[in-house]
Amino acid sequence: MIRVDAFLVAVAVASALGVVASQHQARKLFSELEREQNRAHGLEVEWDQLQLEQSTWAAHARIEKLARERIGMRPPAPGQMFSIEGVK
Repeated sequence: MIRVDAFLVAVAVASALGVVASQHQARKLFSELEREQNRAHGLEVEWDQLQLEQSTWAAHARIEKLARERIGMRPPAPGQMFSIEGVK
């Protein structure tokens, strides 16, 4: 009888330790999940900022201004333009 009781106590203690270990692991994983979600949010904010910056740098008016100022590009005179029609 004492052996059965000791065995049952050992099983209960092992089960309790298993529950404690699994709860600790669950809390640890939840903490890691929250940390990664915060990191993902930060990366989304950075992505949005980079897209805004890219659209600013690639704006047509900015490109045209730089082409005029830095390399002296000008629109062609009306006599310099011609069009080529596609062959069917």
